[in-house]
Amino acid sequence: MTELADSPFSEHVGKHPGEPNVMEPALLTDPFTGYGELREQGPVVRGRFADDTPVWFITRFEEAREVLRDHRFANAPAFAAGGGSGDTPSNRLMEIMGLPEHYRVYLANTILTMDAPDHTRIRRLVSRAFTARKITDLRPRVEDIADDLLRRLPEHAEDGVVDLIKHYAYPLPITVICELVGIPEEDRLQWRDWGSAFVSLQPDRLSKAFPAMIEHIHALIRERRAALTDDLLSELIRVHDDDGGRLSDVEMVTMVLTLVLAGHETTAHLIGNGTAALLTHPDQLHLLKSDPELLPRAVHELMRWCGPVQMTQLRYATEDVEVAGVQVKQGEAVLAMLVAANHDPRHFADPARLDLTRQPAGRAENHVGFGHGMHYCLGASLARQEGEVAFGNLLAHYPDVSLAVEPDALQRVPLPGNWRLAALPVRLR
Repeated sequence: MTELADSPFSEHVGKHPGEPNVMEPALLTDPFTGYGELREQGPVVRGRFADDTPVWFITRFEEAREVLRDHRFANAPAFAAGGGSGDTPSNRLMEIMGLPEHYRVYLANTILTMDAPDHTRIRRLVSRAFTARKITDLRPRVEDIADDLLRRLPEHAEDGVVDLIKHYAYPLPITVICELVGIPEEDRLQWRDWGSAFVSLQPDRLSKAFPAMIEHIHALIRERRAALTDDLLSELIRVHDDDGGRLSDVEMVTMVLTLVLAGHETTAHLIGNGTAALLTHPDQLHLLKSDPELLPRAVHELMRWCGPVQMTQLRYATEDVEVAGVQVKQGEAVLAMLVAANHDPRHFADPARLDLTRQPAGRAENHVGFGHGMHYCLGASLARQEGEVAFGNLLAHYPDVSLAVEPDALQRVPLPGNWRLAALPVRLR
């Protein structure tokens, strides 16, 4: 917890008895238990966001899906209570984090914060890169990248131990998304550092990293415009230059930013969390090694059981809405707690048990790890494929891989709404 001990957000913890703050140590270190207890208090629980904004936690599976598909809840901060004055949670967060004001527009107008029709317009422009056919065609390249990283793992071993997060879980998705978007190979390590700073909630790191990311994207756009290729960045440039009304300068930059950050940060920790789960559940590990056809179902179960994203974006009621008997007033914020919903015993039998056969083959996913509704994760199909490749190829190369430390010794990064390992030391054998 040392990273967030001096966080500018920690001052709000405990200020409102009975209204838990997402920064509370118990919710950061063991969100499964912490949010599970809140879930059993009720499907809609009063709490606080990191900046002390009052918020309704949506804790149960059916209610979370209901809210996420309800168009009466909007992502745009302008709908927040008091949003007309600019005093919104997102603005307060950016101010606390020390972001220069002229850079804030790149966080205020992303595909994650937009609502229809802008969200629909932007999503349509990039969704062609994530069609089922495109993802299937991409699989051989994902396999090649994974195999290359796995062959080189022994080079990184120290006393027989390799950090799988650093040398496999991160490099695989960042290489894939950067190739897809069009980020040069020499810049990818820098993007990993920027991504780490972006999610750290440490003002000294974020206030430096974010402007650097934005300026880098602007420079990359200028360079690529002079020599267009077949990557996604080139396609965005063509759309912008052909018709600026379909895609603005800010939207193009924020789209690249969002795709690269979201396209590697979360997938890296799906791979890390999932590998740790398999290595600490030998029965499920044996099952998967015996039947690799289980991989698609296994990825879904790992996403449910230990997914890296544990809460959604803040959403705001655009009118008075009743959720499970609770009146959410216009302008009030809600947070769908995915970690609580994905362990809801009302929907899942024995939800604390990891069961790679839980999801029937060929069925639509039975969890909310990738969200739900209009803002369902754009890159979910790519993330699932990368997970299948990451786990399957790891076990094919190193069938006797094992943890190099006791499970209790694994260190987590304490970030609200995230479940991620600082490192995953393994022995390849």
